[in-house]
Amino acid sequence: MAMNMQQIMRQARKMQEQLAAAQEGLKDIEVSASAGGGMVKVTATADGMLSSITIDPDALDPEDVDLIQDTILAAVNEALSSAREAADQQMGAVTGGMGLPGMPGMF
Repeated sequence: MAMNMQQIMRQARKMQEQLAAAQEGLKDIEVSASAGGGMVKVTATADGMLSSITIDPDALDPEDVDLIQDTILAAVNEALSSAREAADQQMGAVTGGMGLPGMPGMF
């Protein structure tokens, strides 16, 4: 039994509303990562924004700036990777894993 055009449009609008709500909810999902044995901790949201970076004062050795820079980079990349995974899960729940163009990974 074929759907009529009105039913298809209603379903499309409903999915659009669900996607918009899910995208809005991404900012409320936080993920964290650490690197350097916990010297650097990074928190990000599933919409790809960093919300905090915490650096253990003991990690701040002026003689080894490269190490802390590398550690920060590793923690940020891990947090953003986790954020992408959380976004994919959140949006996949709405799209049923259809992989719609233009949808997550959002960033």
